[in-house]
Amino acid sequence: MSATVDALEAANPGPTEYQRRTNGTARTENRAVSMPRPTSAAPFADWLRERAVPLTHLDPGAPLDDLEPLRGVIGGARVVAIGEHSHFIEEFALLRRRILRFLVERCGFTVLAFEYGFSEGFPLDAWAGGEGTDEDLAVHLARAIPIGLTEPLKWVRRHNHTASPPVRFAGIDIPAAGGSLLPALAPVADYLRRVDPESVPAVETATRIAASFAGGSGAVAAPAWARLPATEQDTLTATLARLLVRFRALEPLYATRGGRYEYDLALHRLEGACHADYTFRAMAGLFAGNGLTADTSARDAYMARSVLWHLERLAPGTRVVLAAHNAHIQTAPISFDGHLTGLPMGQQLRRALGDDYFALGLTSIAGHTADMHRDETAPFGFTLVDTALGPPEPGSVEAAFADAGLGLGIADLRTARTETPDRPDGDPDRVRLQGTYLRTPVIDAFDAVLTTPASTVTTDLRT
Repeated sequence: MSATVDALEAANPGPTEYQRRTNGTARTENRAVSMPRPTSAAPFADWLRERAVPLTHLDPGAPLDDLEPLRGVIGGARVVAIGEHSHFIEEFALLRRRILRFLVERCGFTVLAFEYGFSEGFPLDAWAGGEGTDEDLAVHLARAIPIGLTEPLKWVRRHNHTASPPVRFAGIDIPAAGGSLLPALAPVADYLRRVDPESVPAVETATRIAASFAGGSGAVAAPAWARLPATEQDTLTATLARLLVRFRALEPLYATRGGRYEYDLALHRLEGACHADYTFRAMAGLFAGNGLTADTSARDAYMARSVLWHLERLAPGTRVVLAAHNAHIQTAPISFDGHLTGLPMGQQLRRALGDDYFALGLTSIAGHTADMHRDETAPFGFTLVDTALGPPEPGSVEAAFADAGLGLGIADLRTARTETPDRPDGDPDRVRLQGTYLRTPVIDAFDAVLTTPASTVTTDLRT
């Protein structure tokens, strides 16, 4: 499931915890995942040895010439998503910043979209465009989990001092990545005071309940929501649903009173609150063992719709760099232990955009990862554990890169789909996900993969 590895995902079971909490069959299957039957990666390793492109730099400020092959790999894609197998990894943060610079400076990309709240993204866009002081960024991000947004935003602001057109910033996630509904509900309440005062009591009811369990991340908010009386949970859901139906039913009236753009903005914010509320219920069901199939897809569906929301309002031809976890950007469904748990954002964007969407997965052959352990007493509801990665498993894309003798390099998997011999027997069937593996048809799930020789944990959480 894509909801395993970041702000909200820390509130959710990661792969290991999910397997512990599900039935005995899943636990047996997990033992099989931990000790996989070796599969022959030789055909794909041979292909990598001939076709993968080595890179020479991690430093975001280094010359960009070694990235030039990336121009041909992405082609004319309008949205290029850059992933990572874990948050809080130094090498992935450096590579994302370097690729962002390349795509902006040499390929004409003018939007940075990030796994960050849709509502909260607008003040950051204004800051990146030059508003306020340099020091204001720390205030904007004070309550956000530090997953690598600070340095890219600083670079965008510096770039925009002299660039034309400027690079914009766009948030795409549910409010506070599931930590609080308030960033979405507060501007919705302001909007309703202008266009529909009769509905203000309803949004105030939703705000009162949402404030009672709001936290710095989903790892705090989700368990606090689960402790609410069922009557409060149901009142929140019913109130949000009534507001959403009223928004849609009164669209002509709202748009006349407040303008089309303001209506669209308020509607998408309200949809974010609804998707976050739904996600709390989906996770509660998953923990209880009675969740519906792929029920955690609500968050990814909203993220995909947010990308499309921004695209619909940008100038034709605008190109977007999208930063999110591998499990969000991949184009194949997410399953653990044979259970379909989520349809990722990337799968939904591929359906909507076709070849205009490009998914670049980032992974590492060796090194360390940042495992996230739930701890409600910690500032964001989880602690980071610096965990050594084992040798790449046979059948993994990391093992194929290692067998090919490649370290820092990138492979165009779209080409591999047609050129790899004996598909699918020789294809990698898993990719790293924090300290474990996600079984997925890697060549179909990503359009390209970039590996580093090793990964290191970049930071502890701020207090």
